[in-house]
Amino acid sequence: MEKTMLVVLPLVIGYVLDLLIGDPENWPHPVRVFGTLIANGERLLNQGTVRFLKGALLTVGLCIGIYLFFATLNRLILSIHPWLYIAMNGVWIWYGLANKGLITEGQKVFSVLQADGLDAGRAQLSRIVGRDTSRLSAQQIRIAVLETMSENLSDGVIAPLFFYALAGVPGMMAYKLINTMDSMVGYRSDRYEQFGKFAARLDDVVNFIPARLTALLMVLVTGSARGFQFILRYGSRHKSPNAGYPEAALAGILNCRFGGPNVYHGILVEKPFIGEWERRIEPQEINRASTINQLSCFCMVLGICGLYLLLRA
Repeated sequence: MEKTMLVVLPLVIGYVLDLLIGDPENWPHPVRVFGTLIANGERLLNQGTVRFLKGALLTVGLCIGIYLFFATLNRLILSIHPWLYIAMNGVWIWYGLANKGLITEGQKVFSVLQADGLDAGRAQLSRIVGRDTSRLSAQQIRIAVLETMSENLSDGVIAPLFFYALAGVPGMMAYKLINTMDSMVGYRSDRYEQFGKFAARLDDVVNFIPARLTALLMVLVTGSARGFQFILRYGSRHKSPNAGYPEAALAGILNCRFGGPNVYHGILVEKPFIGEWERRIEPQEINRASTINQLSCFCMVLGICGLYLLLRA
């Protein structure tokens, strides 16, 4: 079987599985295995001196180990039968994508807030954000959801697809390991400041291109000139070197304002504002944000498939 089909067919299968099934709770998932490996390594190494070096070694070691594991597994499966390789890689890509799960969680916050009130909305939001939700208003809750959907469109959808295009399932899973490592230890706190610094910087590096690509896809699928203007004006103002770009794109598309101070893990973080018009976010606007995420994911998958088919020709 042609190498192109070994790339394209698993991608289509994984995309369709995510579109139809998403990420059911309590199902086995490789990211949960990554989380266990990271937690065990952190508990063992994050003590004593040279914590930065220990954190860097754990990050690099796990990243290389995950890449080699999936590369070796793929070679073994391909030697058995190409269709088994296609099927298994389709499943891994499904696990690597978080598009439907991200959209579903965002829609749940909006619907719970609308149906059950502020306290329920805060509790639902706490499932998907790291900030303190206990004092957020309805407006702040909706803004937090939209910010999260745009930022995680990059981290959970476009970036994994980008690394799949570059290095197949092993590359995609190595990226997921880095992203999981950052989400677990990449904090500026007494416990993680030194140990998680390397993982946080590595996450910034690997997301540099995907974040900007995500922002461009968002404005392309909506045809929003204002979204593109916001990318240029506000994308680099975010505390993160990457998160500001997709957030700026969505703020521009919706013509609203994101950002501002928020409490994360008990620490007040002063985030710059993205946009100028502090208008009320309406409950139905989650539908437009969801459509943008779906179209951006579809275009990325289509672009990868088209690129590989053109290279074959």
